[in-house]
Amino acid sequence: MKNRKETNLSYFKFGIYLIEIIPKFIKSVTLEKNELSLEVDSKNIKFILNFLKNHLNTKFNCLITITAIDYPEKEKRFEVNYLLLSLDLNFRIRIYTYTDEITPLESIISVYKSASWYEREVWDMFGVFFSGHSDLRRILTDYGFEGFPLRKDFPQTGYVEVRYDDEKKYVVYEPLEVAQEYRAFDFNSSWLQVK
Repeated sequence: MKNRKETNLSYFKFGIYLIEIIPKFIKSVTLEKNELSLEVDSKNIKFILNFLKNHLNTKFNCLITITAIDYPEKEKRFEVNYLLLSLDLNFRIRIYTYTDEITPLESIISVYKSASWYEREVWDMFGVFFSGHSDLRRILTDYGFEGFPLRKDFPQTGYVEVRYDDEKKYVVYEPLEVAQEYRAFDFNSSWLQVK
C-alpha cells in the first residue's frame, strides 16, 4: 500500500504526463489533498472528457458526478466540476471549467450516458445550460418553479409559497408573505430563569 507522499508523487507525475500529451487543452493542473484537478477551457470540455475516457493510459470510464459552484462576483460565475474515476488505475480526477449565465456548455451524454441526470440537475439548480442535451428540463424542482435555488443571489425564502387549499382541493401557489404577527419571541434565556 502506498503512503501519502508516494500517492501525491504519482498524482503529480500523472498531471505532468497529461500536460505533455495534450498541452494546448489544459489551462492548469493543481494537486490538493490527494486530488488532481485540471482546469480546461469550456469549449474543449467534451474533447478532454472523451480523451480521458478512451486513452489507453487514462481509462476514466466512470463519471462520478457533475456539479457546479456559484461565484457571483466573477465574470464567469459558475465553476462546473466533472469528477471522474478510472477503475483500472484506481485513480480519481476533477476536471473543471468556468461559464456564465448565457454561454452554454456542450453536453457530454455521448461520452458518458450517466451525464444526462447530472446535467439536468445542474441546469435545474444553477441554470447552467448544456447545448445538445435532448431532455434538459426541471428534475428536482416543480415545472412552474422560477429561478435557480443554488445560486447565491436566490433569496433564502424563495419567491412563492405553496399550500394545499381544502376548498379548491388542489395545491395553490401564492406570493410569499412573511408576517411576524403570529410569532412569539421570548428573549429570556432559559439558563437565567430562577425556579
